[in-house]
Amino acid sequence: MILRPARTSSDGKRQASRGSVTAETAAVLPALMVVLAAALWAIQAVGAQLECVDAARAAARAAARGEPLDQVRDAARSATRPDAQIDVTRDTEITSVQISVQVRPAWGPSLPAVRVSASATADTEP
Repeated sequence: MILRPARTSSDGKRQASRGSVTAETAAVLPALMVVLAAALWAIQAVGAQLECVDAARAAARAAARGEPLDQVRDAARSATRPDAQIDVTRDTEITSVQISVQVRPAWGPSLPAVRVSASATADTEP
């Protein structure tokens, strides 16, 4: 076994910072976990936003073609989440669809929800 001399500074005193990296890592680790959880929640919200955009576009096209509004709402709900709020308005010139969803992280149901929404319009076909 090889014995190594203790690390000392230039004046011969032993360094007091030994093990400080471990302590700093232990102190920062909870904050890092919170940042990671927030990033995952943001990714989930962006995914829900993209689902709403795609569903709103498809629903606006279907409603503009003259499909029954109940079928349009059901198709849009199947493309997003079951609790999505879907508003379809159709007049002689323009058809519009508004979809909104409340997004909560799966790991924190007591946290406040983030509301994401999307809208799409299409020219009503004769």
